[in-house]
Amino acid sequence: MKDKGIKKNPACSWIEVKNVVHTFVAGDESHPSYYKIKEALNAILEKMELEGYIPDTTEVLHDVEEEQKKYLLFSHSERLAIAFGIISTPAGRTIRVTKNIRICTDCHTAIKFVSRIVEREIIVRDNSRFHHFKDGKCSCGDYW
Repeated sequence: MKDKGIKKNPACSWIEVKNVVHTFVAGDESHPSYYKIKEALNAILEKMELEGYIPDTTEVLHDVEEEQKKYLLFSHSERLAIAFGIISTPAGRTIRVTKNIRICTDCHTAIKFVSRIVEREIIVRDNSRFHHFKDGKCSCGDYW
């Protein structure tokens, strides 16, 4: 692909909090609130696993160990943006995230869990549709 000048855009997600747009890239640790975001993600993941969440690593194409695949999923841009929204906005407020590529199957499943656990509506706009997550369900009916 490089020989032909074709390059893949990195997965990015954006969230606006207090009139400031925050950008997240998959695996990026440069956000000033990264450690708080990671802490929030860990706490939510623990609750998700207690409720039956099992990461779907089949879409992780890297040739790495299973634990590393889980970490790669855990650091997807929309998860970072959603966690930032959770820690940066009042409880109960809708979280709105925009993503430049299609949301992966595992993130879709994970966000359904998150919406139920944190009791918030989460709206994610990916490159094909709006996903309205609420009470553990998505408006797309799991078809996208």
